[in-house]
Amino acid sequence: MGSPLRFDGRVVLVTGAGAGLGRAYALAFAERGALVVVNDLGGDFKGVGKGSLAADKVVEEIRRRGGKAVANYDSVEEGEKVVKTALDAFGRIGDVSLILRDRSFARISDEDWDIIHRVHLRGSFQVTRAAWEHMKKQKYGRIIMTSSASGIYGNFGQANYSAAKLGLLGLANSLAIEGRKSNIHCNTIAPNAGSRMTQTVMPEDLVEALKPEYVAPLVLWLCHESCEENGGLFEVGAGWIGKLRWERTLGAIVRQKNHPMTPEAVKANWKKICDFENASKPQSIQEKLFFSHSNVIFKV
Repeated sequence: MGSPLRFDGRVVLVTGAGAGLGRAYALAFAERGALVVVNDLGGDFKGVGKGSLAADKVVEEIRRRGGKAVANYDSVEEGEKVVKTALDAFGRIGDVSLILRDRSFARISDEDWDIIHRVHLRGSFQVTRAAWEHMKKQKYGRIIMTSSASGIYGNFGQANYSAAKLGLLGLANSLAIEGRKSNIHCNTIAPNAGSRMTQTVMPEDLVEALKPEYVAPLVLWLCHESCEENGGLFEVGAGWIGKLRWERTLGAIVRQKNHPMTPEAVKANWKKICDFENASKPQSIQEKLFFSHSNVIFKV
């Protein structure tokens, strides 16, 4: 399996690291030599309240095992403060995040919607933006955005959470493109793991099977300097990892030259429009435009 993957001298900032997935990431990075910033606001799983106990306990655990870590108690909405802790303590930077407010769509309040988007989408933006220029200057960075199966597939009662989590995928895809020339890689994971959040929606035996420790190895690999993966989306849980990608049908030309495009033509071609046999797999806007418009440009 080759030499162990080490992170000696690397600075890793883990948001939401006081429990669950974040804690597992922080402990795993520290065990392999990373200098870890343990960020946690200390609120409950709904994002309410604050305190220092959660982050302090993880820092103490890391130090007890011989690792190096510092705590940060700021909200991810205050990204500059979070990143400043890393710079003050270790002089440089490299990133990761998680709240759950379930409501059926008709019952989602403005507050339910806003708090999820502030923490998951805006919070990830704020922390990443604060670290971005430092990564560009040092010509190195690894960013992991945490999406969700709810964001990819949708889920009852999670319209707010799903929208924010899929928004993170769009953010990550753009950062992967912008950061490539500066050796900044950005990937997205959709973890299945038991935590204080999922305990409210999963049976106890399933929570036990989906340990956060089964997600951390993927995060470590994607953050390692030798990993060239960039712009990927991965589902992970219970020891299984799979990569996801967009797939598109070959489609159909429903407008003929010098003729109007009509809904009747759409109906007549619907089976072909929805047929995924011989589907294409565009990985960029450029490929998307080429695959979808080349037939129209040259044949219509």
